[in-house]
Amino acid sequence: MAYQVITNCPVCSKTLKITKLQCSYCQTTIENEFELSKLASLSKDQLHFVEVFLTCRGNIKEVEKELGISYPTVRGKLTDIISSLGYVQKKKNEVDEKKVVMMLENGEITADEAIELLKEN
Repeated sequence: MAYQVITNCPVCSKTLKITKLQCSYCQTTIENEFELSKLASLSKDQLHFVEVFLTCRGNIKEVEKELGISYPTVRGKLTDIISSLGYVQKKKNEVDEKKVVMMLENGEITADEAIELLKEN
């Protein structure tokens, strides 16, 4: 019976290193230091949510229907997973400079509006 890989030490909570891989068919063993993906550190519930999110192609309304949860709950779970993966979300008022430049080039905003948006950073 295979067990799910744990990523943190049950004694001190530090990150564990994978040091041995073995083929279940021929018993070949490889020893070294191996890295796990960031996704391996997610809980079962978080992984299930990611699977549903991906099968719904990121459509939040479909995720809501599939899991029977509200929009704010979907957003909250996404935020939790993003944080668990070690990424920092931009605050709502943070502006992507490239996007501002593109909007200016496309005539969607004026130069004064672009300056104001960039000052908000």
